[in-house]
Amino acid sequence: MANVVVDGRLDVDVVRSHFPALKQNQVFLDNAGGSQVLSDVINSIRTHLEETNVQLGASYHVGQKATEKYNDGLKAAAEFMNAHVNEIVIGPSTTQLFSNLSQAFALSFPDDAEIICSSVDHEANISSWVRLAKVRNLTLKWWTPSRDPADLKLTADNLRPMLSDKTRLVTCTHTSNILGTIHDIKAIADEVHTVAGAMLCVDGVALAPHREVDVKALGVDFYSFSWYKVYGPHIAVLYGSQSAQQNVASLGHYFHSPADDLATKLGLAAASYELVATIPSILAYFGPDRKRTWSAVAAHEQRLQGILLDDLNKREDVVVYSERSADSKLRVPVISFSVKGRSSKEVVEEVDTCSDFGIRWGHFYSKRMVDDLLGLKTDGVIRVSMVHYNTGMSSPFVLIMFLALRLLGFTEREVRDLVSVLDRVLG
Repeated sequence: MANVVVDGRLDVDVVRSHFPALKQNQVFLDNAGGSQVLSDVINSIRTHLEETNVQLGASYHVGQKATEKYNDGLKAAAEFMNAHVNEIVIGPSTTQLFSNLSQAFALSFPDDAEIICSSVDHEANISSWVRLAKVRNLTLKWWTPSRDPADLKLTADNLRPMLSDKTRLVTCTHTSNILGTIHDIKAIADEVHTVAGAMLCVDGVALAPHREVDVKALGVDFYSFSWYKVYGPHIAVLYGSQSAQQNVASLGHYFHSPADDLATKLGLAAASYELVATIPSILAYFGPDRKRTWSAVAAHEQRLQGILLDDLNKREDVVVYSERSADSKLRVPVISFSVKGRSSKEVVEEVDTCSDFGIRWGHFYSKRMVDDLLGLKTDGVIRVSMVHYNTGMSSPFVLIMFLALRLLGFTEREVRDLVSVLDRVLG
């Protein structure tokens, strides 16, 4: 596989050559909803179905080969997040895996246990815990960092007053799929663990496409993300530390006892063989020095989000939510905004009509935050979500053109002049 990093910088042409979907005219700026898929992943699925589509565990040759490919997929998934293979489980979605986890917790929490849920999360990391609290009559606390739409960052400091000796679980997102703000999960985990027996469960779906995930360095108890946001197929992975697994009852068959790994406890045979077998291809794409690749990805994405944020931040009729800086240490290129006096749905549909740029409007399953904290109950935010295969020339530049045209009433000539100036200045 060709190296996607050359002289410390991301070679975007090489990157894009790995994604067949990018040959279309459509410009994909809805990547937080699902990234495009690597060609090697597509080929892996086809090869598996053609050559090794059999049940696992058989002693005949093809059965052995299929089992080996599946196990290699599990090992790659664990390596991707610096976990042991016994600490992960693959499932159809992060939502489903958190639901399974909540069922496995159902009998382990004491009657006076308290659960703390972040109110800026995707519903995947909320609804299961709300349901658990209701079924067990447990105390549920909402972790709301502030009521200011410009400052919705979760921190150890704004969590601390909510903790008590009864806290058993804290749930939060690593990065909001609306705001793009990166939370200091290591500091939050340290704070949670000041309470004996308290655990931290993190939704990493919006972070994983953009930054390296190291669950050991983060110190989390549970962490999940979806591979279809990370250039792969529609499956997800959940990590559970060895110590945290002591609180997890098995949902598996009675003859799978004792269950000493997370997959046996929570997997319920839901890991598609041909999809799990693709994960080594995703790992290989990032090359032998993944830290170097992720560093180049962050630098490239900082340039991309800088172009769009610089323009949006200058406009008095545009509200950018939460982190307004383009610093890659503070945010990923998931940028949400609204336009004063304009419907988000209307703006996006006008962009659809005039261009090939795929952006979205809505609440994106973070409905509690969008409704209650951003106050956008009607049609939510306008979201532009970029990843490292997007380019400065084909996405933010022309997106700015259409936003300027439709929102600010620029003439066609003025917009063309604007894009020409951006092209010359930024190269």
